[in-house]
Formats: sequence, C-alpha cells, structure tokens
Amino acid sequence: MSKTTPAAHAPLAERLRPRVLGEVIGQQQLLGEGMPLRIAFESGQPHSCILWGPPGTGKTTIARLMADSFDAQFITISAVLGGVKDIREAVEQALIAQGQGRRTIVFVDEVHRFNKSQQDAFLPHVESGLFTFIGATTENPSFEVNSALLSRAAVYVLQPLGEEDLKLIVQRAQGIDAVPAIEPAALDRLIGYADGDARRLLNTLETLAVAATKEKRAQVTDEWLLKVLGERMRRYDKGGDQFYDTVSALHKSVRGSDPDATLYWFVRMIDGGVDPRYVSRRMIRMAVEDVGLADPRALRLALDAADVYERLGTPEGELALAECLVYLAMAPKSNAVYKAYNEARALVKKDTTRPVPMHLRNAPTKLMKDLGHGKDYRYAHDEQGGFAAGETYFPEGMKPPEFYRPVERGLEIRIGEKLRELRALNRTRG
Repeated sequence: MSKTTPAAHAPLAERLRPRVLGEVIGQQQLLGEGMPLRIAFESGQPHSCILWGPPGTGKTTIARLMADSFDAQFITISAVLGGVKDIREAVEQALIAQGQGRRTIVFVDEVHRFNKSQQDAFLPHVESGLFTFIGATTENPSFEVNSALLSRAAVYVLQPLGEEDLKLIVQRAQGIDAVPAIEPAALDRLIGYADGDARRLLNTLETLAVAATKEKRAQVTDEWLLKVLGERMRRYDKGGDQFYDTVSALHKSVRGSDPDATLYWFVRMIDGGVDPRYVSRRMIRMAVEDVGLADPRALRLALDAADVYERLGTPEGELALAECLVYLAMAPKSNAVYKAYNEARALVKKDTTRPVPMHLRNAPTKLMKDLGHGKDYRYAHDEQGGFAAGETYFPEGMKPPEFYRPVERGLEIRIGEKLRELRALNRTRG
C-alpha cells in the first residue's frame, strides 16, 4: 500500500484511512500499549489471524497496516466475489514474492462466505509459511470458519467504535476541510446513526459535504440533516427517545402476554434498522426477568434463537427471533427470582460482613479440621429425602430471610409446593 497522501478527489474514507498504527481510532483493547495486536506489530513476525467484528470497525485497515509494518505484499480477496481461482492466483503471487525474499499477507474479506473446500485451500500454504493469512468476518468464527483453519489463526475481537471515537473521525474530516461545521444536535444524530460503524459515518459525511457544497451551506443543522437524508435518519435514530420507547413497548408487550403487539414492535425495530443482535440480547433479559422459573425453557429458547440468528443472519435468522418472542409472550410469567435477587443484593449491601458459620466452612487440611471447620455439618444426601431438615445455612444470629416467593403460575406452582413443604420441615426440626 502506498503511504502517499490520497488525492483530494479520493473517497473520504480513503483520505482518512490511517497510514500508521498510531492513527487508528478505537480498538485500544487490541492496539494499545502491551495489547495483543500491538505486540504482534512490534514482534517483527506476522502471524495468521481472524479479525472478528461489526462492519466499519477497522478490520481492513488493520490488515493493511500489518502488511506495511512487515513490508509485505498485500493481496486482497473478497469471499463474496472470489473463489478458488483467486486463491490460486494469490499463491502464484506469493511464490514470486517469496523468490524475491519478500513476505506476503493474503487478506480475505468476509471469510465466512467461503465454503469448507475454499477455506481448506489456504491450509497447506499457511502451514508452509508461504503467506500469512488474515481473515475478516462479521460472523462468529466458531461457527463460520473451519476448525482446521481456525486452529492456525489467532482470533481478535473488534468492538464497535464508541461515541468519542466517532466524534474524532468527524474532527479529522473537518481538519482536512472535507465537511462543514456541524451543530451539536446534528452531530449527536449522526453519531447515533453511525452506531459504531466508521464506514457508515464517513459515507454519510461525504453525502452531507456534497449537498452542503451544492447549497453553499456553511453549517450542517439538525433540521437540514433530516431534510437531506430524509426518513433514513429518522428510522436509524438509535440514540433518541423513540428508539428506547420502542424497546420499552416490545418488552412490555412480551410481559403483557400479547403476541401480536410483540410481533408489531419487533418488526418496527427491525424495519428501523436496529441490529437484530440487540433484540436477541433483550429477549434473553425478558426470559430471565419476566418468565423466570415459571418456564425455564424460555431462557434456553432465547439463547438458541440468538445462536440461530448468528448462523443465518438477516433476514432468515430474524424468523427465529420472532418465534422466540411469541413463545416468551405466551409463556407463564414470574419475576419471583428477579425480585428475590434484588432483595438479596439490597440486604447484603446494607448489612455487615457476617462470618461464615463453622459448620459450613471447608476443611481441606488437618489444621482446619482441628479448628472446627466443617464440624457438625449435616450431609444432605445422607438425610431422609435428601434434605437436612432444621439445618441452617445463614450466618449465626441472622434471621433467615425469605427472598424467593414463587408465583402460582407455570412450573413455579410445583416449585412453590416443594418450597412450602421444605420450609414446614425446617420449622418442625428448628
């Protein structure tokens, strides 16, 4: 890659592309001092790796910088458009470079799009050291990259860019006079729309710059921003009240056991550009907060639906999320564990640090046994019914609180019956 400054007519993303590692914005968990990728750059020895992260987080940029750092030939293959022919050509170019004493880095964008045989084609050349393989993917490599190739490559996880990172990109664009001034409200909307994606932000800035030049505008206002980009900006208002209101409506519809409203708000969110992964995370929360032990299968279903989406992506994977949401809406509801957990946290926060009773302490050594650790502990499995009636598991002098109060719905009906039976036995033996 040439380190010369790009021409003024080059795309904004190219004009702002980092030329040295220190110019990279974000990903300090990988590129900061003493962090894994920084160490790799400074080692002088490139290694094969998978860069896994959302779009616009710097995967291609990091790969290019690695090639520059090691003065290596950089060959790019798009798994969307390429195939075995491109791999063969890359091998031929790498052989030529090897004969000239130069390294080669082969960068495969969207590597998860290659099938098993295409991915296998890299293996012998990676093992022989002919070239260093770098794959970029937005999908979980555990599912999408062959285990043989995955075992030969380090996996680095890239995170969406933060708000301050995105604002720094805007500042750099303004520093080269590529975009006009932007009022705070418009800037906040742009950052929310970008949603951690530098590429989306840069493309939007370029669109605004062209429109501002045409209209001879010196500043981008929020009103003008919405006028230029229209409905697209409104639908991607991920940081505004409308977004959070819609999330709230979805959650309350599930809690209220209304499958039709649940589907409506889900589709509204997807249609508005919300990352389906965000919805999948919310579903897991709903399963533990609102369904709970009334139907423990709900949590497993939510986790499975999230995994299915990771495998299928959009739009096929969204059906799995919809199916799970309907199940959550129709499942019996209980927030008993949620309330019990919060009550326990509140008590521990305000209470003193009470010592663990001697009979509950571990006694792995003779000294500990001599000190009374574990003495008089009753092994529940040896007791009638597998329950040590009357035994106490709270600190001495503490009145046993009853945090968990099962509701009379779903599986918690049975759980409640069991709990009442055990507590009655405790009172009998207490």
